[in-house]
Amino acid sequence: MDRKTVWIALIAMLAGLLVWLAFFWTPDGARSLAQDKTHVQLQQDKAPTGGDFTLQSPDGPVSLADQRGKVVLLYFGYTFCPDVCPTSLSALAQALSALTPEELARVKSFFISVDPDRDTMDVLRAYAPFFHPGIVGISGSNEQVAQVARLYGARYMRQKPDENGLYSVDHSSFIYVIAPDGKLAASLPHGTLPTQIVDMIRAQLKPAG
Repeated sequence: MDRKTVWIALIAMLAGLLVWLAFFWTPDGARSLAQDKTHVQLQQDKAPTGGDFTLQSPDGPVSLADQRGKVVLLYFGYTFCPDVCPTSLSALAQALSALTPEELARVKSFFISVDPDRDTMDVLRAYAPFFHPGIVGISGSNEQVAQVARLYGARYMRQKPDENGLYSVDHSSFIYVIAPDGKLAASLPHGTLPTQIVDMIRAQLKPAG
């Protein structure tokens, strides 16, 4: 097999893996897409203002105020999500992988779970870094998560559980880009290309003026 054929085979395998991740992979390997077949993507609640917050990560508290000087990326979702979360996190992961090591050192990415009842710290520890080691899963009490979501205009709504106790959470799907000064710089909608995410990150990393 020549080198060209090997590369084609590898690209095909990678494409297949990404499709599988986007639509079928779930943290414990036992959940199916059909369990969340009623999942609906919501629109952003309002023009977000952003703001500081503190939530819990598997390794302790995380405060946005402590990230000054870095570009911060936020995504609100949940680990049982069958489609938009894996798709968006895969795009974010591709963007992070395209950064230089120097750029990546100045970027922090957080996956904020809106389903803290199921998304424990152990679940988040396994889920978020699966997409990229630079993505950290964080959450808090239902009240704390709701407060942070209001700051960023993120919407979510838990659906009624089925006869097996399974439920989906309809939610908006945006990547929020926070500038090094802590101010919200952009809300990137679902479907934003990794190259566009990279461009936005690099624009925020440039010195002011």
